Amino acid sequence: MILRKQSQQAAKKVNPFFGLLLFLISIFLFVLTGPLGFIYGFFHGLFSRGIKGVGEYLLKIAISIDQLGNVGMQHMLNALWVKKGGYLFGNRDETISSALGKNKAQKTLTAFGKLMDNILDSIDPNHSLNSIDYYVEPLKQITPSDSP
Repeated sequence: MILRKQSQQAAKKVNPFFGLLLFLISIFLFVLTGPLGFIYGFFHGLFSRGIKGVGEYLLKIAISIDQLGNVGMQHMLNALWVKKGGYLFGNRDETISSALGKNKAQKTLTAFGKLMDNILDSIDPNHSLNSIDYYVEPLKQITPSDSP
């Protein structure tokens, strides 16, 4: 279990160059080391816990990819799936399904957002509502001027 120190401090201003530099370094390192780490993790899970260990490992990766999508596609998802005043996508500690579920509960999904929610519900009933993470660390909300 990961315990996080809760903080309400304002985010520090960041030089955009550092953001770009760290992004490029992270991509390079992921491409270079990601496949080795994945293979090692797969077999570690298999030999230490069997198929259950592999399943848990792959679920953690799937959740992380989902969180990456929530950040990477935040502006598009906010424009296409959320009505004005709805809960915004983009929190790095939250999955797309959690944010979708919060908008479903608030009745702030657009027609396209409802369609995507219905597709998920056909695969896993009440998926977005069951995925709501109530313990997400609050971050600065994206202002409408940040969206396209």
